[in-house]
Amino acid sequence: MRFLMYEVDNRASANTPPSPALMAEMGKLVEETTKAGILLATGGLGPNPTRVRSSGGKVAITDGPFTEAKELTGGFALVEVKTKEEAIEWAKRFRKIVGDGESVIQEVFGG
Repeated sequence: MRFLMYEVDNRASANTPPSPALMAEMGKLVEETTKAGILLATGGLGPNPTRVRSSGGKVAITDGPFTEAKELTGGFALVEVKTKEEAIEWAKRFRKIVGDGESVIQEVFGG
């Protein structure tokens, strides 16, 4: 099963670069998931997304940044694990490293 895991950051400091210590801990987790053979892709996401919305047959394009946005998605990991519970365990390990906040786990179908 494949899962997309990402952090939703509601903190005012969301745009602050991570500390060297945090980066080192994240590096260890990435190394561990790579050695476990479950990490398919990981990366950071830029702060200025483009949103494409459709309603009533009309398409609207909105470029960021969004002053009304209350959340920022800072990065993602695509993992392949045996169960959703296993994905949750990896997400819990991530949360222990980065601290308070919220992560989202979504199953990816296909490919």
